Parts: sequence; structure tokens; C-alpha cells
Amino acid sequence: MYNTSFFKKILLIATFAVFYSCDKEFNAIGDDLIGDNHFDLEAEEYSVTAYNQKVTPVASNNLPVNALGIYDNPVFGTTTANFNTQVALSTYPPTLGVEAVIDSVTLNIPYFSTAKSVDSQGVTTYELDSIYGPETGKIKLSVYESGIFLNTYNANNYDISQFYNTDKNSDFQTQANTNPSVFGQRLNNSSNTAENDGFFFNSKEIKETTPATETTPLSTKRIKPEMRLHLDKNFFKTKIFDAPANKLASDDVFKNYFKGLYFKVEKSGTLSSSMAMMDFSRGTITVFYKSKANAEATTMDSKTLVLNLKGNTVSLLEESNSNTDYATATEKENPPVPDERLYLKGGQGSMAVIELFDKTDLGRYDDEGKWVANPNQVPDELDEIRNNVTSKNWLANEANLVFTIDSQKMATLIGNDPKTVATEPGRIYLYDLDNNTVLADYSADRTTALNGDPKKNRTVFNGMINKDATSGRGTTYKIRITNHIRNMIKNADVKNVKLGLVVTEDINIVTSNKLDPTKINVGSVISAVPTASVLNPLGTVLFGGNIPESDVDNYDKRVKLEVYYTKPN
Repeated sequence: MYNTSFFKKILLIATFAVFYSCDKEFNAIGDDLIGDNHFDLEAEEYSVTAYNQKVTPVASNNLPVNALGIYDNPVFGTTTANFNTQVALSTYPPTLGVEAVIDSVTLNIPYFSTAKSVDSQGVTTYELDSIYGPETGKIKLSVYESGIFLNTYNANNYDISQFYNTDKNSDFQTQANTNPSVFGQRLNNSSNTAENDGFFFNSKEIKETTPATETTPLSTKRIKPEMRLHLDKNFFKTKIFDAPANKLASDDVFKNYFKGLYFKVEKSGTLSSSMAMMDFSRGTITVFYKSKANAEATTMDSKTLVLNLKGNTVSLLEESNSNTDYATATEKENPPVPDERLYLKGGQGSMAVIELFDKTDLGRYDDEGKWVANPNQVPDELDEIRNNVTSKNWLANEANLVFTIDSQKMATLIGNDPKTVATEPGRIYLYDLDNNTVLADYSADRTTALNGDPKKNRTVFNGMINKDATSGRGTTYKIRITNHIRNMIKNADVKNVKLGLVVTEDINIVTSNKLDPTKINVGSVISAVPTASVLNPLGTVLFGGNIPESDVDNYDKRVKLEVYYTKPN
């Protein structure tokens, strides 16, 4: 023990000596560079070309979360989100018994929620996440058996017969109108209006009480907020319990037999409506019933049959009542020209294309294919930066794109009702549009959120909304692209790619969904958009780079590329 203690002391002294010498060396170097003021840290601003692009119908198969409901956005218009999903039996083949009598059928889908407090009675108060529109906004919700089989699709090759896009709701409705058997009876036909014609996303905890019996005491179960609908018992008796055994034998056969559920939303009279993001894959249908084990049995046993909302899905989005400014900005003639305002809208909405640095006319190729220089050419800004770095020993320390929110446009209301102000997206995402891939800064950033929310990871790359402390409304978004700029400075062979800017539901999802190639606008520079943008129904308006100097109130709010250099003086 003595020897161990001795060696620990020696190790501690040696470690201290090493750190002390290193610290002296570091301070000496720092004194030489900073103390003598040989370098200055200065910011330079560079021009940014930015323009809007409309997102035409885009593949919306098998998204990780889906919107359901109606959201009236005063800045962009109305988004109506319907949904179609396959269902699967929990076991194949199910053991149903004989002479089954169904007591009830419930559809349960948990909401995204956060517990806020618990009272003295043990009742938890929850706050729902990702609900857009008034808290008590109501919709008419109808659940039907779907008559349309959803094919499994190949994400690498667009096959229109296998892909289902955001705009396919009209096809579903057309088939239903021409062929009533496509969507049969409404399954949520309970007399409880809160489950159908006056449905709303209820944040209350659900309490289930099981009465006491001769062998068990009274029990209470508390459940987080969820969608809970009572479905038609006769439908499930006919569809499953009376079905031929071979229809329930395997998953593939069952999904061809029972093609799934279609969730249809409509306005509930003149009432305000709302929309929620939901993970339907956590949903279940539970059939509570009694049956005999066999024909000779004399007693009925209580049982449950569970169906899971699993398989192929499609999110069906309809955009209507578009705001005039938004429609005009995204329906321009091609080729695209720089815009004063950038409209980012998720779903089948819009995005912005960003081109860095001034593209001056350096010359052209003549009819014989020879390069003819423009005598009035001005060096490209990127060339100027490379020259300053190599000849003047500038060092690029940090580079950011800073986007200012047009707070005036985002403050638009419906009927002067302050409760209708548009919900702002919490984050925007910048990516390599030419290659539909992430930027170097995204890949290099491994930071995680302090609050444990994975959607707030990559805090250095950022893109999260900055808010005014008084109003609580957004002011700016900033995205760091230091590595992207450094790569272009160091290597002239690195292409100055177009960048895409979108709203995002989840910074961790970087895959892309393809646009329907038969419906892409002529001259469009996009053929796919990030999946996380398709997920998010929100939108924001940002100042572009084409703000005239005469607009003195907004000229300094134009989008900027800020590069911070260390410069020798």
C-alpha cells in the first residue's frame, strides 16, 4: 500500500510539471500572436442568390410520422391531411374460438405528449406536442375500410404504379365516388360526437377503471392522451370472425383481403380546425369479445383480438386557399430569378435554392468552341477569397448563412384573431441540392441537445429558430457552413454546388423523397426534397438576397453569407 501511494504522488507531480510546461509554452505563443496584435478578426459579407421553387407532388409512402387534420395557415393557406394505412393481425392464424360475441372494438393511437404536472389525486396534466391550430379546433373525422391496396415500392426507381404521392387523395375520393365499395361504411359511427363529427385532439389523461370481482380488487389504469375511437362491431364480426380461414392464414393474404384503413378529415361546420403529427405505427385495433374454446364447451371466455396499424402507408395532402403572395412567389416563369422573399413550406409546399457568391460574366465560348474573355470581367467573389487566403494569409475561421424572418408577413392573422397567428417551424435545414446529400458541416457536427431532445442535435450546424425574448416570435435562423466554405477555398476543383433550404421535422432524417417526374414544373431545378420536409406542415417567410437598397427598412435584413477571417495587420 505504501509503494502504491508513493508512485501515485510521483505520477501526480510529473503530470503537474508537464501541464505547467505546456501552459507556459501556450501562453508564450499566445503572447507573441495576440499580445503584439499581429492579427485582427474581421467579418466579410458576400452576396447570396436565392429563389423559390415549388414542391410539386412528392412521394409520401411510409413516412415515419404523418399529419392528420386541417390546418389553416394565414400565411400559406389551408393544408388538409388524410391518411391511409395497411393493418396486420398480431398473430397468424388467430385463435378465435367459436360462437364469438363482440363486446366492443376500439382504435387507439397515442399522441406525442409531455407530462407537465401531477395533482394530489394522481391526475397528470399533459401538453400535446406537434398540434397546429387552436387547441380546441375540431374536425369531422371518418375512418373507413380502404378499398385500395398499397403496393410495396422501390425507393431507388420511381414507378408510378407503385408510388403514392401527396396529391393522391383526389384519386382515392374519385374511386370512392364512382365505386361505393372502395370505401364502405363509416366505421367510427359512435353516437359520441367527440369521436367523429366534433373530433378534437384531447390532451386529457385517460382513466380506465376495472370493477372488483370475487377474485380481483377494483383497479385503475391511467393512460397518456391518445386517439380513442369506438369502431363498428358488426363490421369486424363479418370481416374477421366470419371470414374464411384461408383469408387469415398469413400477412400477405390478409392484407389483400383487408386492405387497410382510410382516415378522412373534413371541416366540422364553421368551427376552427386543427392538425396533429402522429405515429400511426403505434396504433392498434382491439376487439373485445367472448367465445367458446370449442363447440363442446359450455362457458364463454373473455378474449381480445389485436390488429396493428402496420404495413405500407401514404400521407395524402391537399393544399387550398393559398395566400396570394405565396402563390405568386412560387408560380413564377422559368428560369428562376432572385427573390425578395423566400417561402419555405413543408409537405407539398415550397423551398428555396441558394447559390453562393457573385456569378459574374467572365466570358463565353464562340461558335468555334473557343473561349472569349469578357474585357469587362470582374473576378468572382470565390476567386477573390482564394487570392486573399493565399496571398494575404487570411484564415477563414467561421462562415454562416444568416436568414432573417419577415416578421410582418408571419404576423398575418385570420379575421384579426390573434390565436390564428401562424406557428413557426422550429428549424430549417440546408443541404447539397445538386447531389441531394448533407453538407460537410452537418457530417462533422456530433453535438447532442442538452435537454435530450434528438430533434435539437447538431447544435453547431444549427438552423434552429432564434426568438425575440418579449414577443416569443422568431427573428432569425443561422446555419454554419464553415467546412463547406473552407473546402471550396482550399480546392479549386470542389464544385460550388446549389444549396437547398427547407423546413425540417427532424434534423436526424437526411433521406430524400422523389417528386413525381410526370408533374415537375418545366425548368425546375429540383427532382427530390428531404423527407423531413415532407413530414412538416409548417412554413416561414425569410428575406431573400434581392432586396433593393431603396427598401431602407429591410435592405439590411437580406440573407447574408458572413465569413470571419483572421487577418495579419
